[in-house]
Amino acid sequence: MSQDSKLLIPLHVSYVQSLGENKDDLTYHLTAHLRMNAIYWGLTALCVMGHKDALNREEMIDFVMSCWDEEAGAFGAHPDHDAHILATLSAIQILVMQDALDRLDIPRVVKFILSLQQPSGVFAGDAFGEIDTRFTYCAINALSLLGRLSELDVNKTVDYFSKCRNFDGGFGSTIGAESHAAQVWVCVAALAILDRLDIVDQETLAWWLAERQLSNGGLNGRPEKLEDVCYSHWVLSSLAILRKLSWIDSEKLEAFILSAQDSEGGGIADRPGDMVDVFHTVFGVAGLSLLGYPGLVDLDPVYCMPAGVIEDLGLRKDWQALPRRT
Repeated sequence: MSQDSKLLIPLHVSYVQSLGENKDDLTYHLTAHLRMNAIYWGLTALCVMGHKDALNREEMIDFVMSCWDEEAGAFGAHPDHDAHILATLSAIQILVMQDALDRLDIPRVVKFILSLQQPSGVFAGDAFGEIDTRFTYCAINALSLLGRLSELDVNKTVDYFSKCRNFDGGFGSTIGAESHAAQVWVCVAALAILDRLDIVDQETLAWWLAERQLSNGGLNGRPEKLEDVCYSHWVLSSLAILRKLSWIDSEKLEAFILSAQDSEGGGIADRPGDMVDVFHTVFGVAGLSLLGYPGLVDLDPVYCMPAGVIEDLGLRKDWQALPRRT
């Protein structure tokens, strides 16, 4: 088996371990607004590759807690950053995966999350008011992980999702926005958590998702766009939830993901020949897990976390549409 036809797990583990080591690098500071998300991406990738302990648990937990915004009662992306739903969900996911949820002031976080829901049912990302179905997914995911989903106004939330559904079966970021594979996933996954997949035109949407695969095996996010490794997660997870994972040519997609690896320094890029980053690394590994790639831990396509973690919380549903290969 050639180097580019197998997942280079040791190299990818080393790549994730190396992230953030050079704090004098300009790029490190320019990406501060993504730091909490990046830690979640890196930890999830390591967990799926079976190397959860490759990063120091206590250092990770200490960093997460250093991002606590005392005034808001939630987390920012970096110390001294304002609280945001994206960073807050990533912080909760990290603490759950590290079995450290006892460090969290759950009532205050729940209060922050619920305060972001707008009269229309959609959630804002923070106190400044930007709305997006991504933020609604983050709220639902977080409340579910914290065991506080019962405090959500489900009918108002589902009604907003239904208004974002388009003629092609897909969903956009807001009412009237075009369908996009990433937005499809946040909407479908959120509705799965709420047990409201009944509002999804599942056959039409599954065909739209299957048509995201291009001749080179990669997937794009919407018609006429380039393939990108990250859609290996967005598209496949949505299809897994809809139990239509077999509608994708898995062998061609697997080959595409593996071809985007850096065989020298580790990491996965958006497409072959580009610079790697942790975002595409985790979603490339996630896609391979959903395809049943040998040796990887099962990914839960609803929460984008290891399936075992979700099962331990009593939240696991049978979303895997294909048996794993041996």
